[in-house]
Amino acid sequence: MPTIPITLRGAEKLKTELHRLKTVERPAVINAIAEARAQGDLSENAEYEAAKDRQGFIEGRIAEVESKLSAAQIIDPTTVDASGRVVFGATVDLEDENNGAKLTYQIVGEDEADLKLGLVNISSPIARALIGKEVGDVAVVEAPGGTRRYEVVAVRYV
Repeated sequence: MPTIPITLRGAEKLKTELHRLKTVERPAVINAIAEARAQGDLSENAEYEAAKDRQGFIEGRIAEVESKLSAAQIIDPTTVDASGRVVFGATVDLEDENNGAKLTYQIVGEDEADLKLGLVNISSPIARALIGKEVGDVAVVEAPGGTRRYEVVAVRYV
């Protein structure tokens, strides 16, 4: 099974979700199924069906999170020494050459990506264009709105 890169923060987030699913969500749905079963006829019991559906979702998500964690290659960006190059986990300060806008992105794994927080997926066009660049380099990104050029202003490992 191939390894999946994930930051330390992303791994902790998945572990927290797994713990919540196993200790809160799973027992709650088991209780809901027991209560619905106690009401009698299961063939026309909508609460029972809804609880069983919810249980299937929870069990599926538990399996998915466990699988991701078992295949994860956890990378702590603070311990990375890439000599100023953009690598997985790096935080990159950019300047848009078209309009001078300042942007900051951290390159993270698929499950951690959130563009509103400046977390970009390693497989996204911008991350692929940035990997291997150094301060002063220009990354050319083919975006749906056209070609964008970003100058790398700083690379940090935080």
